[in-house]
Amino acid sequence: MNGDGQSGETVRCDVAIIGGGMAGATLALALQSVGVGVVVIERDDPGRWADQAFDGRVSAIAAGSRQVWQSLGAWEAMARDAEPILDIRVTDGDQPFVLHFDHQELGGGPMGHILENRRIRAALLDAVEAAPGIRLMAPRGVAGIERDAAAAVVTLEGGGAVQALLVVGADGRGSQVRESAGINQTAWRYGQGAIVTTVLHERPHEGTAEERFLDPGPFAILPMTDDEEGRHRSSIVWTDRADLVPAYLDLGASDFNAELAVRFGDHLGAVQATGPRWSYPLGLNLAESYIAPRLALIGDAAHGIHPIAGQGLNLGIRDAAALAEVVVDARRLGLDFGMTTVLDDYQRWRRFDNVALAAATDVINRLFSNPLSPLRLVRGLGLAAVNRLGPARRLFMREAMGLAGDLPRLVRGETL
Repeated sequence: MNGDGQSGETVRCDVAIIGGGMAGATLALALQSVGVGVVVIERDDPGRWADQAFDGRVSAIAAGSRQVWQSLGAWEAMARDAEPILDIRVTDGDQPFVLHFDHQELGGGPMGHILENRRIRAALLDAVEAAPGIRLMAPRGVAGIERDAAAAVVTLEGGGAVQALLVVGADGRGSQVRESAGINQTAWRYGQGAIVTTVLHERPHEGTAEERFLDPGPFAILPMTDDEEGRHRSSIVWTDRADLVPAYLDLGASDFNAELAVRFGDHLGAVQATGPRWSYPLGLNLAESYIAPRLALIGDAAHGIHPIAGQGLNLGIRDAAALAEVVVDARRLGLDFGMTTVLDDYQRWRRFDNVALAAATDVINRLFSNPLSPLRLVRGLGLAAVNRLGPARRLFMREAMGLAGDLPRLVRGETL
């Protein structure tokens, strides 16, 4: 159900979600699936997402996130464009030690999938537009947010407003919702930047994802589906010093491919970049609180981590699944789910998981980006030790799959 509310009307709903990206759309679909009335307010034009040409950006979708979308009926539209991750290989520079995760060790299903961001957005947008319990207001900006004991009111740019029992910030690292609530965050930059692009290679990747720890930062190779011409593709996330990233982006094709080959290796034959190159600075941000009266934060509005483990989006999807469960369970008990006494359950549930993973990625990045020889030896021995210890290796695999810890029902593949 779509509408822009430009007439000056006040639209009333149960939950207003500001930000219609992947986490926000997932939360909207989850809530409306059990009869919660939702308004999604999105500043960008969603039609642009559906028509967007491939810009090189992909996401690693953990098995737990896939189960959320399957439960909500959104995965089928994504599945045909998703490449299963069957194995993961982790190495440290040119050392011989390898940490290998084999999908067959935990039952044979894929550990996750690699999928273009535009495909995810398009599938979620179609599901949102088809959902009878969701009103999408886009493109619309937010002029202000006011909250009191009874409700939250979101004033829209150009006129109109949305009144809800709960407003959710799913509006990214520069969250307007977080700022409006006066919630501070801990944040820093790593002095690194990530270069993202798609590469073609001669031999098939066999569904193997690779994480190579190099001195400037990790170099990830993520398996993608073959293109329309049957050429083998992977996405790379090349982390390097922030001051060098612009120079690499400006290189001509032959020079860029030469630098790429040094890092990529020749195990898949000749390799060359194709399509646009894209980059972003790397940093960490953690909101000091995920909640305020009648307000909650999910996804990047609450936390942003280093991409070293490919878990940023998956944390946001688990946030959405957990918040939906807390809201729905409170509603079934006749409770006001906008009260902090209810929202505290969401914060306790998700904050530890998010902070723990943020800390782990921070430590791993700092440890493996240090070129000191003694540290390199210790790192290599550590990788080898985990590889030999089955229980430890399987624990890491379940973490990577998003299937460890106290999981929301949707992550377990159940309904709300």
